[in-house]
Amino acid sequence: MSTQAQQALARLDEHIVQLNQALEEKDWVRLGDLNGSVRALIEPVMVAMEKRELSPAEVQKRLQTLDQFVQQADFEARQARAEAKEALDQVGQNRKAANAYAKVSGRCPGGGR
Repeated sequence: MSTQAQQALARLDEHIVQLNQALEEKDWVRLGDLNGSVRALIEPVMVAMEKRELSPAEVQKRLQTLDQFVQQADFEARQARAEAKEALDQVGQNRKAANAYAKVSGRCPGGGR
């Protein structure tokens, strides 16, 4: 394995660690930034594999890890989106209730005004 191939693999491994940390912290902005550079890190690994500087098994292991990460990130993002939607729905319901109360209390003699 050449030094360049080792370095490419090490960069990809470090990036996978960073992706997992960002996901664990639910840092969606950082995840987006890190996700944008995955392809650039995979390309030299694939080139090294094609030159037989890396074994297909090593590359496949990293690609499987990335695939698992993508599946987990998708699950987490869907869950966060559902939680945000539920919170927004609750805010909307609270706003409606407050408006309804304000209307009712304004109409009652001696009520809130």
